[in-house]
Amino acid sequence: MPPRSFYMLATALLSSVLVSPVAGQLYTDCNPLNATCPVDPALGTAHTFYFNATPPTGTFNTTAGTVDYSADQGAAFTINKKGESPTLISNFYFFFGRTEVLLKAASGTGIISSIVWSSDVLDEVDWEFLGGNATHASTNYFGKGQPDFHNAGYHPVNGGVQDDYHNYTCVWTKDKLEWYIDTELIRTLLPKDANNTLNYPQTPMKLSLGIWAGGDPDQPKGTIEWAGGVTDYSRPYTMYVKSARVEDFSTGKEYSYGDHSGSWESIKIASGNSTAFENINRQPEKSLSEKWNDLPSSTKAGVYAAAGGVGALLFIALAFYYIKQRRRGKQEAALLAQRQEQERVELERFKKEGRNPDALAFDGAEYNAKDGTATTTYALDSPPGSAAGPPEKAWDPTGSGAGGAAMPLLRDDAMSPRLANSGPGFAGSPPQFPAPTPSSPVNPSFSPSNAPGRMGSPGAQNGGYGVPRMNSLGSNHGPGSPGSPGAGYGPYGGYGGAR
Repeated sequence: MPPRSFYMLATALLSSVLVSPVAGQLYTDCNPLNATCPVDPALGTAHTFYFNATPPTGTFNTTAGTVDYSADQGAAFTINKKGESPTLISNFYFFFGRTEVLLKAASGTGIISSIVWSSDVLDEVDWEFLGGNATHASTNYFGKGQPDFHNAGYHPVNGGVQDDYHNYTCVWTKDKLEWYIDTELIRTLLPKDANNTLNYPQTPMKLSLGIWAGGDPDQPKGTIEWAGGVTDYSRPYTMYVKSARVEDFSTGKEYSYGDHSGSWESIKIASGNSTAFENINRQPEKSLSEKWNDLPSSTKAGVYAAAGGVGALLFIALAFYYIKQRRRGKQEAALLAQRQEQERVELERFKKEGRNPDALAFDGAEYNAKDGTATTTYALDSPPGSAAGPPEKAWDPTGSGAGGAAMPLLRDDAMSPRLANSGPGFAGSPPQFPAPTPSSPVNPSFSPSNAPGRMGSPGAQNGGYGVPRMNSLGSNHGPGSPGSPGAGYGPYGGYGGAR
């Protein structure tokens, strides 16, 4: 390899290790080389994950984008825009083991499809597929995060990496690490060849499957050159994974580091079933039909009987409600028929008497505030002498018998006692009330008992108006009628005291 090309590749590999997790997919929350870290949950078994549906709960996390699942193509990892790098990361670790991934790489300049193992001390094993190279797959490894640039290898793939699915397998023990393409061994790493075992991957690993843009304009220049150029985000880029088989060569519940050396001898294994093992082997929730089919015949018979009893009770309740409503409806119909019959009889009576029911008026007095007069109307069907009709012999001061005229309630002329007798005590002559003349506006049908009353006028109570009283003339007045006032009636020739 020319020195210039080697330098560019070395720079790119260094950038891929040191860039962010979205780009390089390599990170650790706690490095046991420097600190005492939490335990790593073990896989402790072997399992094939088929990505025609979402993986079992608790086995993988999805980061930096969305992963879609289909029966035909498996998991689809798609970059639709800048900043996306959808990745599945296992929640479990395996300590020496084997993975087989059935994958079809994405095309596109600067796009990287990848299968990555990584540990808490930054041991790493890679498969990488450059979108600008449709014929080769790249293998790589790192130990303790050290940027050793002599580790990459490129391998031709029959049929290409972007047109079909291929099986990419790694088998890992403390003695060697092997890479296979479609069951063909293409590379072997021995511990002595990895910086005399120092950089040999040897600590518990987790599995990541993902796609990222090494050609993103924000990446370092060396990374962009290694990825094949700048990525164009005008179209989507998709990597597909049908399945991933993961086998943990160790059995146990969890892994922990006994010291800060980062060697495989320092790893401690806790016995028991792992959380991943329990999640994988947990029986899926049964449907209602499956639960029903699992019930014994006696239980089904009891359910049928109970359902029948409940149905009978509901039927009885509905029948009772129906009967009750029918009775109520009959009662309401009878009352309605009775009212209709009453109205019919009353209407017939009106017809026989020759009266129009629509011409009936209400009883009462109507007061005209403009001229101070009141008129009384009576119900047309009320006979004379009744409480609602006119008196049998209404007072007619004019003798004309004409109706419809209104008598003033108050006088406001020179004959008004209010104007003729002013001042304290009404010292002058008693007020005079001339007898009504034929020209006086008298309403022979006016009944003073129905007229509005007025409280007594203010002034001295001696020689003038009496104590406060209702200004009512009584209920039956007329010339010569009992109780009718004559000339000069009252103690002072005017209205007397309260009576």
